[in-house]
Order: sequence, then structure tokens, then C-alpha cells
Amino acid sequence: MTHAITVENVSFAYDDQPVLKDVSLSIETGEFLGLIGPNGSGKTTLLKIMLGLQTPDAGTVELFGTPATEFTEGTRLGYVSQHSTDADAVMPVTVREVVKMGRYAHAGLWRLTADDHDAIEDALDTVGIADLADRRISRLSGGQRQRTYIARALASQADLLALDEPTVGVDADSVERFYDLLGELNDDGISIVLIEHDIGVVTEHADTIACLNGELYEHCETEAFLDTDALERAFSSARVVQGNAVAGGD
Repeated sequence: MTHAITVENVSFAYDDQPVLKDVSLSIETGEFLGLIGPNGSGKTTLLKIMLGLQTPDAGTVELFGTPATEFTEGTRLGYVSQHSTDADAVMPVTVREVVKMGRYAHAGLWRLTADDHDAIEDALDTVGIADLADRRISRLSGGQRQRTYIARALASQADLLALDEPTVGVDADSVERFYDLLGELNDDGISIVLIEHDIGVVTEHADTIACLNGELYEHCETEAFLDTDALERAFSSARVVQGNAVAGGD
């Protein structure tokens, strides 16, 4: 099986404060991974390292078999960060304009083609927001904005979606619809890495779980994970790890 992401012996510190220690795991193509752990456990840092957005102090990362430092197919990666909805909420752009950004890497210096516009409309349809295409993103709910970012990733033809607490501030009904959408995308073959504070939601929807608190406590199929004590061990050591972490080390 081809690996979407391979992490080997990764360690990372902010200044002299250790955040990750000797973390190794691999994510198969088509896998839906839930990344869980207490606040300050290094989840966000690990996700950024997985995507090549940060460089580890030690260890290596590969994306689809290529070293992350040499990976040039950025359109294959769709990333929704913790604060993207807040940052973009005041932008004077429409939903379609945000989704269109996903095609610019394909178009380069040229104008968007008919195929590009088809990809944009298909992405809007897939996530169920075609009727909102001309609405300002600042007028959307949190759940609608998250669907917009997913559509942008789909328009870029992403093979991997990385989502960092995507449902913060989203109402319960929208959360359920959002995870139904992720399940459908995963069924279509898109790999997903999800950080989510609601552990019950993660274990309900993810195929595999990686439990982290500075070090990796467990990475296995969800059903098997529920029979381990990894969660208890990770959270029981949270005080020590959080004491060493700094802002942004989650």
C-alpha cells in the first residue's frame, strides 16, 4: 500500500522547549486518521511537519513517497488550519472566489480555462454550497465557511485533506453534516488527517487513531485503539508535557 505520509523519528522543539520526541508513523493512501491528545501535546506542530510547513529538528517526513523538503505538488494537499475561518471571515470575497483560488496553481500565469471553471462548480456541488456561491464569505456560518475551504481543496484536486479542529464554533447539526461529507470524500479515496478535540466524534468517524502527547502513545485501527489504555496514559502525563510546551505547540 502506498503511503500518503511517512514520519520517521521526528523530534521538534520551540527554542529549548521540546514538543515532539522521536515520533514515527505512516498514513496509508485513503486512510482517515484521527490525531488526538491533550492541549499542548504537539498535534498541530506534527500536522504542520507532516505537510512540510515546518522542518523537524530531527527525523524525516515523506509525502506520497517524496521527501517533504522536495515535494512540489502542493495542489495534492488541502489544509484547513485552526484559525482560517476567523482570518477569512472579514475578507470581501465570495464563496466562488475563495474556491477559485484552488485552481490558480493549475492555471499558472494563464487565465482559468473551461476545465478550471468546471472543477470549481463541481467542488461547490460536492460540498453542497452551490447555492451560496455568490454570497460573501463574511456572511456565512462557521460550518458553511468550512465547507468552502473543503471545496477549495477539492477544486485543487487534493489527494490529502489535513484539518485542524475544523468544527470549533460550528453548531451541532452542521458538525454532523460536515463529518458525513468527510466520510463521503474518504470513501472516494481522499486521505484525511483530522485533529479534533471531541474524542467521541473522532472515534466514531476515523478509521485509525494516533494518540499523541509529545511522544506517540498509539497508532492503530479505531476499534483496536478503544481497547488500549493509550488515551489514559497520554492524558495522565498531560501536566508534564504542557509544562514543557509553549504557545503554538498543540
